[in-house]
Amino acid sequence: MGRIWQLQEAKNKFSEVVDEAMQHGPQIITKRGVETVIVLSYAEYRKLLLHQQPLSAFFRESPLAEVADTLDLTRDTSAGRGDLTL
Repeated sequence: MGRIWQLQEAKNKFSEVVDEAMQHGPQIITKRGVETVIVLSYAEYRKLLLHQQPLSAFFRESPLAEVADTLDLTRDTSAGRGDLTL
């Protein structure tokens, strides 16, 4: 991971932040001591996009997919809580 920058410093040295992101990886920007954003190169961003998969594929490839047939997914049709007084 790249360097951690305070927001004010990152604003003042934005060109350097961008260069660092391109050469050394994502740069973390903090605001009031809290990590808030990351500056990363376009190449890194594209890599992240290429490795995305649809949610359906995630579930299909999950180790829990093997036990899905054993789950009871029937809906409880009981009356529920009954009368509520507020």
